[in-house]
Amino acid sequence: MATRTYVSLLKSQRVNVLRIAASRSLCAAPNPQSKTDFLSGEPHKRHPGVTHLKTLRLPEELVTAARSIIDRAQVAHLPDRARKLTNYLWSRKRAAEDSVVRKKAVSLEKEIWKKAIEKGGDFDEQAVADRIQRAVLSELRRTIYHWTPLKYDEELGVVYMAAKMAAGYAAVRRALNEIKIRDPSFAPQTLLDYGSGLGTVAWASHACWADTLKELVCVDSSGPMNILAERLLKGDDDHGEAHIKHVYFRQFLPVSPMVQFDLVASAFTLSEIPSTRDREEAVITLWRKTATYLLLVENGTKEGHQILMEARDTILHKKDKTLHDTRPASVFAPCPHEAACPKLALQFVVPCNFQQLYMPLYGHISQSEKFSYLIMTREQQRPEAKALVDWSRLIAPLQARTRHIHCRLCRPNGHLEHVVVTSHKHGRDVYRCARSSEWGDRIPLLQDVDEESTIC
Repeated sequence: MATRTYVSLLKSQRVNVLRIAASRSLCAAPNPQSKTDFLSGEPHKRHPGVTHLKTLRLPEELVTAARSIIDRAQVAHLPDRARKLTNYLWSRKRAAEDSVVRKKAVSLEKEIWKKAIEKGGDFDEQAVADRIQRAVLSELRRTIYHWTPLKYDEELGVVYMAAKMAAGYAAVRRALNEIKIRDPSFAPQTLLDYGSGLGTVAWASHACWADTLKELVCVDSSGPMNILAERLLKGDDDHGEAHIKHVYFRQFLPVSPMVQFDLVASAFTLSEIPSTRDREEAVITLWRKTATYLLLVENGTKEGHQILMEARDTILHKKDKTLHDTRPASVFAPCPHEAACPKLALQFVVPCNFQQLYMPLYGHISQSEKFSYLIMTREQQRPEAKALVDWSRLIAPLQARTRHIHCRLCRPNGHLEHVVVTSHKHGRDVYRCARSSEWGDRIPLLQDVDEESTIC
């Protein structure tokens, strides 16, 4: 009897110990769902921060039309010229400002005059001045980037089609997908594409909002490019019916400042504007015509990123003299904050860029387009911004390891951080969301979680 009582006592004590341990483990493990349901009922692989796309292909109608135009054009050495144009556009820099050139010229002139005077002796002042002028011009040509505008005729337009059409479509479509995923209620009826080129923005927008778009205005100063874009829409058949309805081509922006469009886009165009002042005026004009979203896309280089950051600062901080829409501007993507870009403050500046896989116009091997983008909006902040979750942007590829993931993030506090995400520290849901994310996506981190992080 005593033995039986002792055994039952041990069992009851063991049960109590297990209950206490279980309750402690439940209290210790963070549970994001108890704070906020950031998943919105979606599985981890499709959490609200996922905006990346699988390998993109051009629409079949566009591929057929483009190949027909290229075959008809019979451009000599087309593959080689397309490759050279791609490399040239990628390495293209902004034109040097006149003030910078003058300042450098004056500095060089003073330096050379000083050396001439130090040598002493008699010398012909006019001859020395001529020699100094030649030396200054030679040094300026050697050290300052020689920017020349690109003038697209029909032949160069065809080369550009073979070189960049598929890549440009992929970059724009990836950026537009962020708007579509994060703002499903957005149903644009009007689109303005500034610097429309071959019309890839119209095709990408049609792929996202074919049911609602009623008017697409494509503006490009090059007449031959507008003709090529219209041929692409009609399947390279002058008497054919346009695949996308209500597309209008213009060489100049609509004059009235009162005219606005639901979606305004400009892809790989700001880098073709020579001066900072002209780019600033163009950005202000585009923002003035924006009713909801403004999308800017550039090459994923230092130049492209800095051009977009200039545009961002212009919209946020410069006042429009002809203000008609008083709604304030806010950054929609990719920045999770409106502070100065932390990447520009690094000792060695690395551009904020992203990549998208795509299938080229010719060939069966996927390629990767690296690009930078900026989306500004007049809408109020998304409801998610008021939740207890920080949606931080992945600014580099994930490094997945056993039971932990290295994430390099741009955080809502305006800092770059290297965060090691684990299930134990951040919760199972956050960890699985991070596992399902890719470069360019956003991942949720609880604001009150004290994660081990370091400044990048």
